[in-house]
Amino acid sequence: MANTQGPQGNHDPAGSTQMFRAFVDEGAPRAAAPAPAPAGPRIGLIVGVVAVLVIVAAVAWLALK
Repeated sequence: MANTQGPQGNHDPAGSTQMFRAFVDEGAPRAAAPAPAPAGPRIGLIVGVVAVLVIVAAVAWLALK
């Protein structure tokens, strides 16, 4: 195992700083397929719209009762 030192002179026994620099210098990682778009905000929007419709329907039902 090589004894490497980081930029501040700290001991880096795993050499992770050198591996990270090699990864960054290599460029962007190549992905086999594009990552899917996150569905979180879309699901939250749908739940919000359904909640608003339920509240409006409940208020209308109470007003007409």
